[in-house]
Amino acid sequence: MTSADNSRSSFGWQTPLVILICGCLIALIGFGPRSSLGLFLTPVTQEKGWGRDIYAFALALQMLLWGAAQPFVGGIADKFGAVRVMWVGAVLYALGLTWMAYASSQAELIFSAGALIGFGLAGTSFTVVIGAFGKLLPARWRSLSFGISTAASSFGQFLFSPLAVGLNQALNWHATLLIFAAIVLTLMPLSLALARRGDAQENAAGGPAQSVGAALREALRHKSFVLLILGYFTCGFQVFFITIHLPAYLVDRGLGVDIGAWTVGLIGLFNIIGSITAGYLSDKMPRRFILASIYFLRSVAIAVFLLVPPSPIASMVFGATMGLLWLSTIPPTQGLVALMFGTRWLTMLAGLAFFSHQVGGFLGVWLGGILYERTGSYDVVWYLTILLGLFAAVVNLPIVEKPVARLNAAAN
Repeated sequence: MTSADNSRSSFGWQTPLVILICGCLIALIGFGPRSSLGLFLTPVTQEKGWGRDIYAFALALQMLLWGAAQPFVGGIADKFGAVRVMWVGAVLYALGLTWMAYASSQAELIFSAGALIGFGLAGTSFTVVIGAFGKLLPARWRSLSFGISTAASSFGQFLFSPLAVGLNQALNWHATLLIFAAIVLTLMPLSLALARRGDAQENAAGGPAQSVGAALREALRHKSFVLLILGYFTCGFQVFFITIHLPAYLVDRGLGVDIGAWTVGLIGLFNIIGSITAGYLSDKMPRRFILASIYFLRSVAIAVFLLVPPSPIASMVFGATMGLLWLSTIPPTQGLVALMFGTRWLTMLAGLAFFSHQVGGFLGVWLGGILYERTGSYDVVWYLTILLGLFAAVVNLPIVEKPVARLNAAAN
């Protein structure tokens, strides 16, 4: 029995199944309220008299700060465990939602929805969950657990999008945000299932002892890792532009706000299938081919959506199609990081890749707001999502899927 197994057996209640279930609930609750914020764009801007560019900038800043903080938060989680960062993250997330409900100025909106929620998400996101899974779950569970946790976050999107619309209509958007803040605080007790089990287990999972600086230098000098994060930039640009601006785009095209909510919800629902499938396939075929196919098919789906006349059916079909391709990039991406560098600093290195994702998200959301205010249309950004998807499909193909020399030497 390995040291990891001995450590695992000393925490009898923390079975792999308990860890998986609690981690998935964390991913669901952590991603759900955040993914519904695009549905608040219209009521917030109409009530406050602010332009869409202001709201878009607040959420774009949220994504940027989320991504910028993720490598640091990941490093802390790798060194001290996930529980501490999740408790701090949950408090910041809930405070951000609460302050956003009472924001009386543009600066307050930007600080609450942008800074507080952004830093809160860094501590509660699926990246931290997946990093914990990489350390705590048996290796044979790893790729599939990455897919299942990603699917859980998507179910949060499916659940919270119509919930936000229903609560906004039954109460108001202020009360909805307060309810979401209370739900976010449930992440704190759930995170106890992801408590780490000692340094021996972490070292066993990650190979030879390695410092933070050495891990970062190794990754940033690795050509395949650089190509991986370049493609991940496109993922963020596409996903967050669509999440935030699609509901308003559909309203502009003459469809009801409920169509936008259900379309975003369908993206989350069908991504459950896409993410689990991607996690399963990540152990069956080269991950670079999975990623290239996802990015290419996204571009095709967006192009078709723009060409057909707007209708509820076309929107729903687009939502279902994009859902299959949505966060299904995460299991192969996380799997490649674990394969190349081991799991010792998995949360940090995955967070570094995620920073590129969030830079893309920042630009997608911000450009969407800026160009809409200046041109009255989202067309230019839609075309950019198509071109970037084709770019990402190409850059993922040369990735070499094998461990770095350090891990190979340790295995021999």
